[in-house]
Amino acid sequence: MAELTPMMQQYLDIKAQNPDSILFFRLGDFYEMFNEDAKLVSRELDLTLTTRDRNKPPEERTPMCGVPYHSCEGYIARLIAKGYKVAICEQTEDPALAKGLVDRDIIRVVTPGTVISSSMLEDSKNNYLCAVYADSARYGLCLCDLSTGEVYATAFPAGGENLDHLKNELARFHPAEALLSAGAWEVDGLRDFLKERLDCPCENGGEGRFRPDAARALAEKQFRSGLDGLGAGEEAAVQAAGALLSYLYETQKTDLSHIAHFTYYTTGQFMELDLTARQTLELTATMRGKEKKGSLLWVLDKTRTAMGGRLIRAWMERPLLSPVQISRRQQAVGDLVENSIARQELSAALREVTDLERLIGRVVYGSAGGRDLSALCAGLGKLPHIRQLLSPCPSALLRSLGQQLDDLPQLRELLGRALVDEPPFSVREGGFIRDGFDGEVDRQRNILDHSAELLAQLEADTKEQTGIKNMKIKSNKVFGYYIEVAKSQIDLVPDSWTRKQTTVNAERYISQELKELEHAILSAQDTVTALEYQLFCQLKDQVCRQVAAIQASAAAVAQVDVLNSFATVAADNRYCMPQVDDSDTLTITQGRHPVVEKVLKGTPFVPNDTHMDRGEDRCAIITGPNMAGKSTYMRQVALIVLMAQMGSFVPAQSAHIGVVDRVFTRIGASDDLAAGQSTFMVEMTEVAALLKSATRRSLLILDEIGRGTSTYDGMSIARAVLEYCADPKRLGAKTLFATHYHELTVLEGRIPGVKNYHIAAKKKGADVIFLRKILRGGADQSYGIEVARLAGVPEGVIRRAREILAELEGGQGVHPRPAQAPEEDQFSLAELGSRAVLDRLEQTDVNALSPIQALNLLDELKRMLEG
Repeated sequence: MAELTPMMQQYLDIKAQNPDSILFFRLGDFYEMFNEDAKLVSRELDLTLTTRDRNKPPEERTPMCGVPYHSCEGYIARLIAKGYKVAICEQTEDPALAKGLVDRDIIRVVTPGTVISSSMLEDSKNNYLCAVYADSARYGLCLCDLSTGEVYATAFPAGGENLDHLKNELARFHPAEALLSAGAWEVDGLRDFLKERLDCPCENGGEGRFRPDAARALAEKQFRSGLDGLGAGEEAAVQAAGALLSYLYETQKTDLSHIAHFTYYTTGQFMELDLTARQTLELTATMRGKEKKGSLLWVLDKTRTAMGGRLIRAWMERPLLSPVQISRRQQAVGDLVENSIARQELSAALREVTDLERLIGRVVYGSAGGRDLSALCAGLGKLPHIRQLLSPCPSALLRSLGQQLDDLPQLRELLGRALVDEPPFSVREGGFIRDGFDGEVDRQRNILDHSAELLAQLEADTKEQTGIKNMKIKSNKVFGYYIEVAKSQIDLVPDSWTRKQTTVNAERYISQELKELEHAILSAQDTVTALEYQLFCQLKDQVCRQVAAIQASAAAVAQVDVLNSFATVAADNRYCMPQVDDSDTLTITQGRHPVVEKVLKGTPFVPNDTHMDRGEDRCAIITGPNMAGKSTYMRQVALIVLMAQMGSFVPAQSAHIGVVDRVFTRIGASDDLAAGQSTFMVEMTEVAALLKSATRRSLLILDEIGRGTSTYDGMSIARAVLEYCADPKRLGAKTLFATHYHELTVLEGRIPGVKNYHIAAKKKGADVIFLRKILRGGADQSYGIEVARLAGVPEGVIRRAREILAELEGGQGVHPRPAQAPEEDQFSLAELGSRAVLDRLEQTDVNALSPIQALNLLDELKRMLEG
């Protein structure tokens, strides 16, 4: 330790205070990393690992690597994406004024859940930090998006099925980082769920941060809305909120006044969706490609603002349960559907609104620049036009939202006068204050921009005052500015001038006026930069005083944007307004799948009807061949219900939706080999969760239950599950049950509420045509062999499958096929043609073919395939 330099000692001291973070240590124009941090960053970011100790043996050298401070965000973003924390260490005093080593300290710690920079965030997606509290009695959850200031919290009893509720709430918000209490850290499966299913890094926050008294004190101090409405049962949510705030204070070390509103919600306010349902229904991303295109969000999201893009995702994740609230949204959408001119003008106006939520967040946080203030001013300037467009709307919701749009004219006028049209990126280099806003800035700029004219004017004035005609004001690097007087006129030099240098033909002097002007010229750049930054801080303070009004306006803009997006999609795609109430009815006329109908190219989507209730039409057994559209139909019903409870119109001729509290899905084959679960085990786990958590008001989508085991086992499980779902004494929920077990169709008439349906298909010779129509009654056959043929299974295998099927249907055992010599085996003409084509291609050197030879070969191959 005695050999360490003061700078290295300083680095190690600061690193010791932040052992779990990568330390970005500011040295001049670079952030440097040393020792293990340097090795880690070099490896993760593919940077060159170097050292300053080249004169030492290799084993004694200190590894280091660095990144430029002005482009550090890209490097930090890559580290954050990999789950690391980055502690930013800056100089905390002016190096010019420092005596010895410059003081340095951590100014903030960047973590996955505390990202604030726009370059590290998706505009249309929230970035949540969450805190989870758990004890033997209660679960508490709090989530915060630092970039927007949104805070949500909830609490409910612990244990039993409520762990699934906790996981579902976490999946709903999909946090980027989780802080767990000691009790939550020990909850079985919670950490694995966060890390493996949500890709969310976890940290054990201990119990200190979650202490009730300390947590409540922090929460009451932070939130303007207060916690008065919360009772003793919600204390766990307050503990989670206090712990989250404590973590933010420790890592961010700056003003967090934009985090002002504490929104407590109960799980009964929104439809609950588990992660499986979100994924299989492809709400926000496709299952296969994890892309937005092909998801429900892709169809519905025609929002024009980043705020609207985040809100429509939130509404999709949290469909409403209140018919009154749903109706308010529907009426607003209906008004905009009917008024196409207002809808289009709103779209155009919204497109010009900047991201007010994140802009005000950066201003309060302290990371905003001149461009952010200018963008904030521009965004506020678009609100009067939007308010004007909303004022004549019949919808009470739209008019109310219009009244919430406060464009803050005085603040806009101030920012408009103060800022240039296109401010530079950095506020530390000046150039963003408009001419005429501040007299001293203008004076300093005049000195900076017209120094030659000012020197010339001083020279002229001096000549006139002294009568020295043969004099000039000059400068050099040694003496700076000086007055050069010919020796023939030195007797006219005033006594107040100071001699600086003698030359052969002249004397050089400095006057008080020249000295002051020289100082003004040389210091003008630093002075004007400092003045502009001071003015920027004053402007920022003015903006911060309006944070509540700006956040309220931003929230209103987001709602208007989403409602207008719903209306645009409804008008463009012939959607209808569904009737949503508290009944148990689910009736859809001519319903369509919102995504599939958009993906189909040149093929009309075949609509289908649905009628379900909790009486005689509780359970629909749906049979029919693979590829016929059973899964599409069932997903379509679930998506229409979900869209209706979002407040959107739906793809149907008409719809009557009784509010559904939960949608459960068991669709598709998947495994979880990392957790040691086979496809069948995953299926049974999902079925178990479904049967434990569903209620009579739930909608169940079950596809091919029991197919992962033997025929009799699978059919037995499928029937038992169906009986449980249909029995009103046990569950009695509305259930769509697709199966290939035709034996289950006998349950119609035996179990009340069970009805048979099938996907129509027509056999034409050896081919099968899928009609995509849902009809009453069971399917006459499964058409599995025909589907295998369509998929390209060799004809010999198809022919043998038909033989085996005939033997099984005849009640015979399966007879082994007689052994045949390979040359006696039969092949179709198509297979023979394909083999000949392959042989011909293998004998051809395609690189040696001329264009005409290639065309002739293509024609030859085509004739061979045609037989």
